[in-house]
Amino acid sequence: MKKLIITAIAILASCATLSLSAQEKEKEMKTGWSFGVLPTATFSADNGFQAGAFGDVYYYGDGSTYPDPLHKISWEASYFIKSHRMRLYLAYDSKYLIPGMRINASITYMNDPLYSFWGFNGPASFDSGTPQSFTSVDYALWGNRALTPNINYFGMSRQMLRGLANVQGRITSNLNWAAGLNFWKWNLGDMRDNSEVKYDSDITLYNYYKSLGAIKADEANGGMALELNAGLVFDTRDIEAAPNRGIWAEAYLNGNVLDHRYLKACVYFRHYIDIPIHIPAGDPVFAYRLAWQQTIAGETPFYMIQNNPLLVQRNMISEGFGSSNTIRGLRENRILAEGMAWANTELRVKLVNFKLLNQYFYVAVNPFFDAGIITKAYRDDILTSVAHDARLNGITGYNGSDIVYDPSRIKDIIYSAGIGLKLAMNQNFIISAELAKCFTPGLDAGLWIGIGINYQF
Repeated sequence: MKKLIITAIAILASCATLSLSAQEKEKEMKTGWSFGVLPTATFSADNGFQAGAFGDVYYYGDGSTYPDPLHKISWEASYFIKSHRMRLYLAYDSKYLIPGMRINASITYMNDPLYSFWGFNGPASFDSGTPQSFTSVDYALWGNRALTPNINYFGMSRQMLRGLANVQGRITSNLNWAAGLNFWKWNLGDMRDNSEVKYDSDITLYNYYKSLGAIKADEANGGMALELNAGLVFDTRDIEAAPNRGIWAEAYLNGNVLDHRYLKACVYFRHYIDIPIHIPAGDPVFAYRLAWQQTIAGETPFYMIQNNPLLVQRNMISEGFGSSNTIRGLRENRILAEGMAWANTELRVKLVNFKLLNQYFYVAVNPFFDAGIITKAYRDDILTSVAHDARLNGITGYNGSDIVYDPSRIKDIIYSAGIGLKLAMNQNFIISAELAKCFTPGLDAGLWIGIGINYQF
């Protein structure tokens, strides 16, 4: 996959006349409509290869707001070959539809027949076993393929329908108020696989947690949530998609008003620092994010614990800790907790820029370091001691421990590092490929690969 992206960049570059920004006489500007459409030829350790298409539609009007568009529409329709996940997504974002206000709305449907549930509280839940005949990545997701029925110990299923709408209004030139609502409908259960290979849904961590009472009976099959959020946004960024300088900070409350009520406090601080060393393609940018999210009242139900509530949706999925949204190098939703603090740092360096087919492109790299820690455990009043699942010892090819939970590891620091490659069109449509490695024992996902759109923050 990395070779394909590098090849694509080389083809684009060979067809274009490279124009370094120091020599560029023409002022970069876009007017009217701009379309970015790509096949979703991505790969992840969690879900395998992704097929489908995604894209953004931008309207710049007379170009006076460029590189910020007047209106932006994002969409995706895709299917993951290995995990059978299907995603449908449509979103709208504008700071200009209503004068002085920003509107952000989306609707998402996702079907996960073979979703992986790794347990609660991150480092406390770990797989210490090594299979004899499979790689750790293949084993952790799919178990023993040679057996009938197969064992996928971490498997379950879920379906999600989500609709959200958020609005921001101006208080001062850089300070906004923000409010919104998010509706969620979840269906959860055992694995649902329509392929020829069937799975034993009884031997799963999901059902073991149900037997312990850690997943409660009235939430084990899913439920609904209607979240209301309100807070403040401070924003001095020069460009939204990939800022060169400025601060973007948010502080808000997010709470569910339906069954299983809870209230979360969320604080994000992002800083973008221009490094004036005058590289022809553009100055490097040092960017960092400090974040904290925690339930301060009530208890989050199981079907919502992976949610990472956001005021402005940058990516299709706003899910939890691990994967591309928070700490890279971990598996998707690997950290499920009531509270989490984390930091992301990266150096964004533009290598070259060029113009092709009346579109403006640049290529950049971003080495990064991520770290985090659980600040409030999830259901540690139930999971109070080391938990063993003796059924693990009966799985052919498994030669590890039967310990599935150790509360002494809840406060382990989680950290990872890696590097990314970016191809940007018109400052807004950004294709991203990242490689990362987690260094926390028991959480390593191997050489993690994430391919999608946008910078992480």
